[in-house]
Amino acid sequence: MMRILRTGLVWRVTEQYTSRLHTTTNSPKALNIPRSQAEKQKRRREREKAILSSQSPNDEGLNWTEKENIVYTVQTPPGTKKDTSVPYPAAYSPEYVESSWYQWWEKEGFFRPEQHESVPHAVDRTFSLCIPPPNVTGTLHLGHALTVAVEDALVRWRRMQGHRVLWLPGVDHAGIATQTVVERRLLRETGKKRQNLSREEFLQEVWKWKNEKGDEIYHQLRQMGASLDWTRACFTMDPGFSRAVTEAFVRLCDSGLIYRAEALVNWSCALQSAISDIEVDSKELSGRTLLPVPGYDRPVEFGTMVTFAYPTEGHDGEVPVSTTRPETMLGDVAIAVHPDDPRYQAVQGKQCRHPFTGKLLPIITDRMVDMQLGTGAVKVTPAHDHSDFLLSQKHSLPRLTVIAEDGTMTPPCGDWLQGVKRFEARQLVVDALVEKRLFRGKQEHSMALPICSRSGDVIEPLLKKQWFVRCKEMATKAVKAVEDGQLEIIPQFHTKTWKNWLSNISDWCISRQLWWGHQIPAYRVELPNSSDKKEHWVWGRSEEEACHRASVKYGVRPENITLTQDPDVLDTWFSSGLFPFAMLGWPQQTKDLEQFYPNSILETGSDLIFFWVARMVMLGTELTGQPPFKQVLLHSLVRDKHGRKMSKSLGNVIDPLDVIHGTSLENLQQKVRAGNLDPREQLVAMEAQNKDFPKGIPPCGTDALRLALCSHKTQGEDINLSMSQALSCRHFCNKMWQTVRFTLGVLADGTTVETLEKSAPLGRMERWVLSRLYSTVLQCEQSFETYELHSVTSALHLFWVSSLCDVYMEYMKPLLSPHTEGTLGPEGTVACSVLFHCVSTSLALLSPFMPFITEELWQRLQPHQPRSPASSRAAQTSLCLQPYPSSQQLALWYFPDEEMDFLWVQEVVRVARSLRAQSGVTKDKPTMWVECSSSQAQILQNFSSALTTLSRVSSVQLLCPVTQGGELSPPPSSCAPKGCVVGVVDHTCRLHMDVKSGANMDKQISELFQRRDRLIPKLEQLLSRVRSQDHQSKVPPHVRETLGRKVSALEQELKNTEEQLQQLTKLKQEHTEQ
Repeated sequence: MMRILRTGLVWRVTEQYTSRLHTTTNSPKALNIPRSQAEKQKRRREREKAILSSQSPNDEGLNWTEKENIVYTVQTPPGTKKDTSVPYPAAYSPEYVESSWYQWWEKEGFFRPEQHESVPHAVDRTFSLCIPPPNVTGTLHLGHALTVAVEDALVRWRRMQGHRVLWLPGVDHAGIATQTVVERRLLRETGKKRQNLSREEFLQEVWKWKNEKGDEIYHQLRQMGASLDWTRACFTMDPGFSRAVTEAFVRLCDSGLIYRAEALVNWSCALQSAISDIEVDSKELSGRTLLPVPGYDRPVEFGTMVTFAYPTEGHDGEVPVSTTRPETMLGDVAIAVHPDDPRYQAVQGKQCRHPFTGKLLPIITDRMVDMQLGTGAVKVTPAHDHSDFLLSQKHSLPRLTVIAEDGTMTPPCGDWLQGVKRFEARQLVVDALVEKRLFRGKQEHSMALPICSRSGDVIEPLLKKQWFVRCKEMATKAVKAVEDGQLEIIPQFHTKTWKNWLSNISDWCISRQLWWGHQIPAYRVELPNSSDKKEHWVWGRSEEEACHRASVKYGVRPENITLTQDPDVLDTWFSSGLFPFAMLGWPQQTKDLEQFYPNSILETGSDLIFFWVARMVMLGTELTGQPPFKQVLLHSLVRDKHGRKMSKSLGNVIDPLDVIHGTSLENLQQKVRAGNLDPREQLVAMEAQNKDFPKGIPPCGTDALRLALCSHKTQGEDINLSMSQALSCRHFCNKMWQTVRFTLGVLADGTTVETLEKSAPLGRMERWVLSRLYSTVLQCEQSFETYELHSVTSALHLFWVSSLCDVYMEYMKPLLSPHTEGTLGPEGTVACSVLFHCVSTSLALLSPFMPFITEELWQRLQPHQPRSPASSRAAQTSLCLQPYPSSQQLALWYFPDEEMDFLWVQEVVRVARSLRAQSGVTKDKPTMWVECSSSQAQILQNFSSALTTLSRVSSVQLLCPVTQGGELSPPPSSCAPKGCVVGVVDHTCRLHMDVKSGANMDKQISELFQRRDRLIPKLEQLLSRVRSQDHQSKVPPHVRETLGRKVSALEQELKNTEEQLQQLTKLKQEHTEQ
């Protein structure tokens, strides 16, 4: 809390600005030790330096070229189903694909829980959640987009499973932010300040602005494909919601959980309001720094320490103290020392003389003082420092406010300072100390400066009478809810933080000195003929109820009572803390409240666990008797590719619509210039854009953006998001587009698609690809249930690209050659049916993540869908209402032996293709001989057709030599011809390929050595982390698991490389000897 320096014979008590700042709740920022804050600032400066020093763009993924923009031109009235019978475009275009679908979904009511009754596969289960309500003032950035992508994936998945789903949209009135925006607009357009209008006139301006601009967020949500029930959209200033806020305040007052008291708050002089902890930023200063402050013409100096002396009364000595805020010394009322400190035994109970007011300051004793910190003498300023405020309560010290709400010095400071701005008074105080010969020096000092994130003003701790929520009892219930299993927090490692923070929570100041918001339903009572100066307060759901309460409380007739409503409004976090149940009609016992409360889950950013999640749990448990949701899913913080938190103050936020539709570098930089950033921050932001987006951002589309966001592991480390990932997902969209184009092409000749049950007999490759589909579905089921969405997307991408496109479609192409009378043979017909089912099932699996392209492609496949009585009704609707594929339905097509065997075949194919590449073979299909064991030969024989096709050879000859001690010996009867190039699969298998230009064995060995040299340091680095002493105790389980998988994969790859090196070296020696 304090640091004491000793220079020569003078002891100096050093105040650190941030440690002496009282916040109304325990801020996580305040829990960080100063060193960690300094480390954060250091990392930030290093990142900025890297951005400014970089010479060229380092994101090669954004070296993109303009694609033809294909547009859907069919006249489709809004809400009408899109025509998918028109010709299939040659290439994927997000603008074409994403046109018209959302309006149809919304008009048809697919997102409403009421549609559940008409779904054939409906189950009697409910899934409900609310979207974290964004501020009505702003627009969504990629952090919000992550929330939308994750929540919509879960919502669409549950809806396809047949659950009754409610995902409710809403926006927060954002008291301070909205009032600030409207005040600026009012001043810009009319030259008037808020104070020039009545409260009612100003609120009319706010509502006018809200009605003009308030739908921008809803537009963004629709563009992102969010399947929200718009008929239930909620605004926190709606009449129904406002009644819920009033009800909550009255109930909490009646139960004694809300009280009025005087305490220190975070005060913004520019806004003239108390603000919440989350609206306070900490700016680290390494030393003397000039900063702009609202209301000052010149920058203000911070990061310096002033030392001055307090003369001791009745003695010749003095007590030098140091402070970063000399202007507050007018509010000092005492000096504190530790009672056991032998250095101060003689002065305990003595006094010091204040040099300006002449008042005597007692030297008090308290065990809070640390004797080890220098002199241990601490100056006490109760009205402007939290720790000193606590001392004043213990020792009955006066509290002298020397800075007013507008940031000027108060009358107790004297005529020479009264009305002077606080930071201008700072220099006047120093000059006066010099004049009185009490000034002892000034030096640079590192410090953390609290800044109002809304106004940029320096926070002033002020003593105010406010309304507070008594949190301890409610916090205990919130902790118990987690311990008893009523509430589950995911990831689980947040549980410890949850308990620690709530166990040390302070009371919550909910008063805000604003006009926009929920005016506090509390009334000051004026009684007739009363000379009592004490404040009297009552509360009520209306003024009439409050008057009745006052009449009963004070025994006075209602007509003789005068009530004045508190002009303050409630903290926005108070009303948003009621969102999960107020949005459903509470306090009325509505059908929605009965059906959807408590919510199934809350999904939000981990940075809101204290400011919003904890308060929702406390208020919900207290007011409804149960936690407002059953699970809390917290996702990681989204950072830019340089590791910086996405923040408006850094100028690195990205509008998701700019990723969806694309934008130019000029447009991106115009947004930065309009952001009113610090000049250096603007320079860094624009330089980062120059390097990251030299050609702007390409139009990636909604589906690609959502898939990219959900492909990150969101339950753990922060996400460094690069636009190259979204661009890569756009390429995957094109892969999907071309896959369906191929599928429709092979079905265009009238080939009939049969159900899987009728598609017989299945060949080895059909059994393999269907088994891979089953395994993929199983992986999706398991990962969805644990909310590991990155595992779902990874499994789906792997199946579509690696299993379906790279293997099965390549394998089946030779089967598509027409037989007699232009029809396909039996194998080709079965392959077409299997392909259709793999594609259509995969589209359903991907639908929660990529709703637009999957709907478009699924609808185009529907004319070929084999009809059955059970599916005829569902087939006429939308993919978003189809059953989500289940492993139980595909269990008949699970063939683990084929999956395991084909892994070996794929390794042979990989080596064969490597030999072709090394030999420069492009179009020719040489013969290939395979030396292997009899069991391996059987596997290759089973997949002979696929092996030949995928290896791009004309034929495969299997050689089964006799094995001696596990080593190969020449086959007894036949062998590959001389002059073949040789490839090593492992110590039991070699490939011989008859190519005209032989492969360079030295080159193969050299490449293997290079691969080994790359693998060893990677493996050693990972092993050093895994074997460290703190690995088991400090590394989260999910991180340990990931590292373990990486180690195993690298060890296996290194083992294979070593085996190939050994065999090739041996072969080279044999050839040399020959």
